[in-house]
Amino acid sequence: MLLIPAIDLKDGHCVRLKQGDMDVVTVFSEDPAAMARHWLDAGARRLHLVDLNGAVAGKPKNESAIKAIVKELGDEIPIQLGGGIRDLDTIERYLDDGISYVIIGTAAVKSPGFVHDACGAFPGHIIVGLDAKDGKVAVDGWSKMTGHDVIDLAKKFEDQGVEAIVYTDIGRDGMLSGVNIDATVKLAQALRIPVIASGGVTNMEDIRGLCAVEDEGVIGAITGRAIYEGTLDFAAAQAEADRLNGKG
Repeated sequence: MLLIPAIDLKDGHCVRLKQGDMDVVTVFSEDPAAMARHWLDAGARRLHLVDLNGAVAGKPKNESAIKAIVKELGDEIPIQLGGGIRDLDTIERYLDDGISYVIIGTAAVKSPGFVHDACGAFPGHIIVGLDAKDGKVAVDGWSKMTGHDVIDLAKKFEDQGVEAIVYTDIGRDGMLSGVNIDATVKLAQALRIPVIASGGVTNMEDIRGLCAVEDEGVIGAITGRAIYEGTLDFAAAQAEADRLNGKG
């Protein structure tokens, strides 16, 4: 079970939002590259970046901070990045900069052909991020609900060749209310590709619950507010996950 620290970027700073609201912001660091190094030193084996300004603008807005993070970490661990990725040129630029996986979110739902093209052009590097509430997919920074069923949509992307699905329960993200394990497992069981849980990871109990379902195809969990506010000790949590799954 990979525990994946999140670095959400807004105006060049490392922040967390409350339920996706760009106006409800907590700044945790003004030096995202130093924060990335901190998580690597704590035992992270993958990093999750989000360009929040980019997600709103529909194009990259925090490239300098992203490049600084890549420069700091080199190729020590894979980095996955989402937010504002709407065309193949952007994907190519990020991969050239040293990003390992690009996460397509809103554009995947609105332009399904884009995912097909991206997987064809950059096989092995494309992840789709699906944000859902009550089984239905949301887009545009969670501001709009769609009628799409999350499992049906995920299966289509699986057929197009994506590496994994990042599944966020938007009712829980940033709320420290516990991860929605049932919904995450239901999605993972319906797919052949891995699912990465996101949203609501709060404490060691969540980690143990996720480890118990790793065999269902849930390979990792993204954690943000919990590790910044201290309700979860990242290094201890990854050590516990490794112990539970026979790697510690």
